[in-house]
Amino acid sequence: MLSGRFHSRIAGIPADDWNALVGDDQPFVQHAFLDALEQSGSIRTDYGWQPHHFALYEGERLVAAAPVYLKGNSHGEFIFDWAWAQAYARNALAYYPKLLVGVPYTPVTGPRLLTGPADAPRSAQLKAALRDGLVSAVENAGLSSVHFNFLDVADAEALESAPLLQRRDLQFHWQHAGEADIGEFLARFERKKRKNVLQERRKVVEAGVRFRWLHGDEIDAAEWTAIHALYERTFDDKGNTAALTADFFQRVAAALPRQVVVIRAEIGGAMIAAAICFRSGSTLYGRYWGSTATVPGLHFETCYYQGIEYCLAHGLSRFEPGAQGEHKLFRGFQPVWTRSAHHIVHPGFRHGIGRSLDPERQSLLAYRASALDALPFRPESAPESSPLPAVDQRWVDAAETPG
Repeated sequence: MLSGRFHSRIAGIPADDWNALVGDDQPFVQHAFLDALEQSGSIRTDYGWQPHHFALYEGERLVAAAPVYLKGNSHGEFIFDWAWAQAYARNALAYYPKLLVGVPYTPVTGPRLLTGPADAPRSAQLKAALRDGLVSAVENAGLSSVHFNFLDVADAEALESAPLLQRRDLQFHWQHAGEADIGEFLARFERKKRKNVLQERRKVVEAGVRFRWLHGDEIDAAEWTAIHALYERTFDDKGNTAALTADFFQRVAAALPRQVVVIRAEIGGAMIAAAICFRSGSTLYGRYWGSTATVPGLHFETCYYQGIEYCLAHGLSRFEPGAQGEHKLFRGFQPVWTRSAHHIVHPGFRHGIGRSLDPERQSLLAYRASALDALPFRPESAPESSPLPAVDQRWVDAAETPG
């Protein structure tokens, strides 16, 4: 007999029990990563985040779980639902609080319905139980909605058969196509576009910038303080708040030392910029960057080209440098679909939001077509196109009209 419980902190669930359910070596849903967010003060109610992790038990044995947060706003999610919240407000209804299944400040596709290895015999049953438990929870608690963000394929498929609204978006990723080095990668570009990249990279070299790749166990507390200052500077320059503390980076580097990667840019041995990344056994994830210098091309070299170089040197097949950014296209990063699923409790708003997803989907299809055309590859080297999975309209059509 399954029973569900919510936990107000990840530390309330034993790390070994949680990690046994992850079934993936990606760092972001590992117990240590989520615990570092909470213990370091990076997750705060006044930032709109309150841990509310959901776990399923058989007796006292943990059999499934999901990273869940009670949200008081939509900051740090990267699946944008501000218009939905505004529609609620115009009708004098409360959109917040809501439940979010995902990882704070981390627009990275990965496992969300944690049930162990993908081939576990009860995986599908347990994913359905997690889904149904969370849907029931928001309905019983009078919350507006529950959102499952940046789903991997297995979780997306588990949610497609339920009365949830399916949403898609695009990111830009580098994918290894058998190149031995970055020279072979750039050889796939059209001549003029390859020349532009080489000129961009040459300017960084001519400015005297050199790079080092450091893992978490190669960075001491003093250097983390300096790296964090660069991270804060990026947010300050844009008038935003840097939510992650220096203590977070030190904690996660200590817990996952070889999964933290810092690309350090130097002039004369002094650090002028850094990109903070994470990695799994197959993928590099670019997350944050900061700089104290104005050097033409420095951002692109630190955050993109050096990441590709790292992947090629370490046998990784994929580089996900972060959300958004059309400029990635011209540097060989391909448009890739992301998936989310949403349960809106109010039937009228569920219908209205569902209807809005169809033109959004059509717009994305057109945008992706233009993005593929903008890739720099020679025609014979261009990646193959893939269709957008269909939006399931069954539950949209069954809902009542707003009002």
